[in-house]
Amino acid sequence: MCRFSLYLGDELTVSSLVTEPANSIIHQSFHSHERIEPLNGDGFGLAWYAAEHTEPALFKEVNPAWNSFNLQSLARVTRTRCLLAHVRAATPGLPVTQLNCHPFTSGRLAFMHNGELGGFRAVRRALLAQLSDEAFHSVRGSTDSEHVFALLLDRYGAHEDLAPLDRLAAALEEAIGATERLRARHGVAEPSQLNLCLGDGERAVASRFVSAGGEPSNTLYVHHGRRYECVDGLCRMLPAGRRNRAVIVSSEPLSDDEGWQPVPENHLVLVDAGLGVTMRPIDLAHHLTTP
Repeated sequence: MCRFSLYLGDELTVSSLVTEPANSIIHQSFHSHERIEPLNGDGFGLAWYAAEHTEPALFKEVNPAWNSFNLQSLARVTRTRCLLAHVRAATPGLPVTQLNCHPFTSGRLAFMHNGELGGFRAVRRALLAQLSDEAFHSVRGSTDSEHVFALLLDRYGAHEDLAPLDRLAAALEEAIGATERLRARHGVAEPSQLNLCLGDGERAVASRFVSAGGEPSNTLYVHHGRRYECVDGLCRMLPAGRRNRAVIVSSEPLSDDEGWQPVPENHLVLVDAGLGVTMRPIDLAHHLTTP
């Protein structure tokens, strides 16, 4: 089911999020606290935004994150204001290849997913038929996650009139609605687990979603404050002041400090360019009736 973490805020080293915290993404790759199966060893990836660049850099490997010398070395010296980090537990039947590792990127957008699209084999052909040529040709791997990202790209392209954060939120919410319509149309009983994260380097939207009748959704937390720091092996978020300068959205808390808030089931987390954080219910009523 994978694990992921998103960071937006003042520039820091990638290691402050990926390797140093007590429950870092590397730790979650071999000992996840909030999954029945603690291993997430089917590859990993990072997408990060460097100063003066609007499009993210991307680094993926099929090796387990805990066994990557390259990741340890890269994380120690790379600094970023926005990071998406993901460790993968492959859906049974889907191959472990670099193309199937998250995050996925397109232009200035970066995307990752924790969960699964229920009945993916049953709905894949119909999903592909809905895509524009550009989104269709963007799919290079075989994961349900990348197919959902293709849906997101089309929805994002259709909302150029919206403000940037609203555009991200509309794309994500409509993509969830589209997958739910596909499941209903094809009689799929298997529920979807769609913890999705979509960002553009300055703002981001994440969902915690499970189809009606499904088991409790995968966990998701948010934490924000004045600064996130790691000093002498201790990582913590400094309490919020007059202005937030750091936001983390993560499958599991990275550290033991107070302030990690669980995201309610079937809610969106919205992080604006000023690092303000809001949460609201996912509203699929309109999307489930749209052709």
